[in-house]
Amino acid sequence: MSTDSSTRSSNPSLRHSFSRWLRRRWKFVTLAIGIFLGVVFYGMMALSQQPVHITMLMTALDIAQERHIVEAFEAQNPDIKVDVIEGPNATNLVEDLYTSSFLLGGSPYDAVVMDVVWLPKFAAAGWLMDLTDRIPQTELQDFIPATVEGSSYQGKLYRLPYRTDSGLLYYREDLLQQAGAQPPETFEDLINISRQIQESNGADWGYVWQGRQYEGLAAMFVEVLEGAGGFWVNPQTLEVGLDRPETQQAIQFLRQTINEGISPPGVTTYQEEEARRLFQSGGAVFMRNWPYALPLANADESPIKGKVGFKPMVHAPGRDSAGALGGWGIGIANSSRHPEEALRFAQYYASEEAQRNLVLKNGYLPTRRSLYTDPQVVEQYPYFPRMREVAESSALRPPIAQYAQASDILQRYLSAALTGRTNPEQAMRDAANETRNLLRRYSAS
Repeated sequence: MSTDSSTRSSNPSLRHSFSRWLRRRWKFVTLAIGIFLGVVFYGMMALSQQPVHITMLMTALDIAQERHIVEAFEAQNPDIKVDVIEGPNATNLVEDLYTSSFLLGGSPYDAVVMDVVWLPKFAAAGWLMDLTDRIPQTELQDFIPATVEGSSYQGKLYRLPYRTDSGLLYYREDLLQQAGAQPPETFEDLINISRQIQESNGADWGYVWQGRQYEGLAAMFVEVLEGAGGFWVNPQTLEVGLDRPETQQAIQFLRQTINEGISPPGVTTYQEEEARRLFQSGGAVFMRNWPYALPLANADESPIKGKVGFKPMVHAPGRDSAGALGGWGIGIANSSRHPEEALRFAQYYASEEAQRNLVLKNGYLPTRRSLYTDPQVVEQYPYFPRMREVAESSALRPPIAQYAQASDILQRYLSAALTGRTNPEQAMRDAANETRNLLRRYSAS
């Protein structure tokens, strides 16, 4: 035994000092452990209270106009933060960004904001969560049926629609009244009334529409084609109807408006805004366009304020009107790490509260039928009850996975037929055959 140990053992004072030192050391260690555990506990608590972040991509214009809906959702759901990525205003470029992210794998987007024509491709590729069993039928009962159909693929629901659109026919109520004419019902009515008003110098042009080679041309043509009793592609059988007599009747109506000077020669270069500006300046009797044009035509600075009427699109005798269904909805990415939070967000965006606010602030057409007669909405937009008829007469562009390619085919051949570069019969035979080859190629793969 060492001298030091012997001394410590035999000295009570030293034993007492050593004991006190051990107690102080143990208190320090205990306090340090307590502080450490407290930091860990409160850190975990803080982390658990941090909101879950979900991400979506929208056009810059839509973000500016709809940010108030995102903010209202976050206020009611403080556990969720929505990170909105600003995309280009060209919707086809936004579609390309979504597509690229899914193809590369590990898409950063949780909520997928979709145009109605993107849905079949996205659903067929397996990029979207099937919402069929997650959304009760009672929740869908207030929606316009066509908007639910446009949110489905092969009988399964993949998005919740929150905005709808439908092509419609605008007309100058004052010019028709002066001519003693009723709003047209048929293609021939529109031609005759246009000619009558043009001959009396009421307007330079009778009818403006979207004739440029782009998606708007396909949407416009679907309305005329359905109004003639024809069809583009039957999504159930994949039968192609572009080389049928009804298609030629639809093309003949459009070519007649150009050949007889009812429409301006440049109409084959028009998109929505070119048509709207000419109509709103007082230069045309009739216009095919989307509902967004009505508040603009009735704005204080508009030369035709208070002189504009609207109705479903004209058609062949004995046929029904049709307006191309447009609009937006939100689906959930299959790759999302936060699908439940993203679904809560989609349900809010499509709710009555959110859609009412979209209508009141932006004038968008809602997908819920009840909002067309909502007192707040009707007070601000007295024409909304009549707009429901237009929204419910909507026709779907073919809900097929190869829609983008099929639309490109139609646009190319239809543009050639309308501008006289190709004989209409030959153009549509070629369009029909190329579309059949497209569908055959994909169905065989």
